[in-house]
Amino acid sequence: MASRELFVGIDVSKAELEVYEHPAGVHWSVSNDPAGHEQLVQRLTQQAPTRIVLEATGGWERAAAYALAEAGLPVVVVNPRQVRDFARAMGRLAKTDRLDAEVIALFAQAVRPELRPLPEMERVEMAALLNRRRQLIAMLTAERNRYGTALDRLKEEIGKHIAWLEDAIARVEAELDQRLAEHPDWQALEAQLRSVNGVGSVTARTLIFELPELGKLNRKQIAALVGLAPFNRDSGPRRGKRHISGGRAAVRSALYMAVITAIRCNPVIKPFYQRLLKKGKPKKVALTAAMRKLLTILNAMVRNGTAWNPQLALPSPT
Repeated sequence: MASRELFVGIDVSKAELEVYEHPAGVHWSVSNDPAGHEQLVQRLTQQAPTRIVLEATGGWERAAAYALAEAGLPVVVVNPRQVRDFARAMGRLAKTDRLDAEVIALFAQAVRPELRPLPEMERVEMAALLNRRRQLIAMLTAERNRYGTALDRLKEEIGKHIAWLEDAIARVEAELDQRLAEHPDWQALEAQLRSVNGVGSVTARTLIFELPELGKLNRKQIAALVGLAPFNRDSGPRRGKRHISGGRAAVRSALYMAVITAIRCNPVIKPFYQRLLKKGKPKKVALTAAMRKLLTILNAMVRNGTAWNPQLALPSPT
């Protein structure tokens, strides 16, 4: 007789992890701290579940997920929107921690999300530093915009904050440089990506640390993951406009900035973009297509371990 499968859903909050085992119908909870993670691992190791699913919850799920992964348990962190859509499809509109854990477990059974190794913690820390840099730059931009129209008595205070933000950005960038210098593999990958016209250090580092799947998926999968794959909007005879949706906004923003440069100087992206404009494509559509093409090129380079070669990326003459 085949052993019964067990699916575990974990609802994550700052203080607590609410656990539900399906189809056993068992609820239990532990604290969201090292002691609670140890209890979680011990109990689930004994249960040998088929899948353990947590939602991405702004980082509160990270320590528990890594504790489970290090114990060799089949843990998956999923996009909360997927679980919410699944709950609505089931007609489950009520929301409590216990109910959410049940829905996540049912989602685990129905969808069986693919098991993928979690990124190593050093990579996660680098991604966090990149995110902090973006936050500081956003604050700096806002303060510089305020400075010009601020009352004279406030300008000194804003000026001090601007200087502090500039110093904070410099410190974050110095830490990124130092950590990168300690990893020859990361340095080599950054150099490989930056060899492509238009790709600078920020774009390269965003791809390395916030898109670890680069080079491990095919071109359609990587485009969908980033949110650059157009989805159909058809119904019967109606053919709606294709739109991109979801994906990793930070990676998409970095690719956008790279493409703004690439459409001026990249021997592959520039003519590709211009051809689309000549065909009457709106600039926004042409830019999105150019971002997707650049991502496809970078993905192929990393997958094959090859250097940037414009001749290989150009379309074959007909």
